[in-house]
Amino acid sequence: MDIRQQLIRDEDCKLYAYPDKFGYITIGIGRLIDKRKGGGISQEEADYLFEHDIQKIKAAVAANIPFFKNLNDARQGVLLNMCFNMGINDLLGFPKMLAAMEREDWIDAGKHLLGSLYAKQLPARAGRLAQQLVTGEWQ
Repeated sequence: MDIRQQLIRDEDCKLYAYPDKFGYITIGIGRLIDKRKGGGISQEEADYLFEHDIQKIKAAVAANIPFFKNLNDARQGVLLNMCFNMGINDLLGFPKMLAAMEREDWIDAGKHLLGSLYAKQLPARAGRLAQQLVTGEWQ
């Protein structure tokens, strides 16, 4: 036995946030992240997680949207941004927008995005992403 094995045994490993026995938010192997108790993560840890998340969504979008690789960076960015925000399954729930993107009808794709519930819920974000679709330039 060593300290790692002992802590894993005593703390367990949960791959989601959970309240410890005192009610403080914890992740992984007893990692306190609850601000009330001085917990959190470092910028380096946040950057690591963020980079991993981006790689994960890129793989999901590329695997599920065949024309993704043909888009310029800014238009790829729209799909990645939406996937990051809502997940791949909800992104695939935009068939009209995706069909317009596939046929490179950027105005129609933008209209479908702006006409969605997503745009009602996140109007500023959706507006920027729709503009990015239409222009093909980062907003």
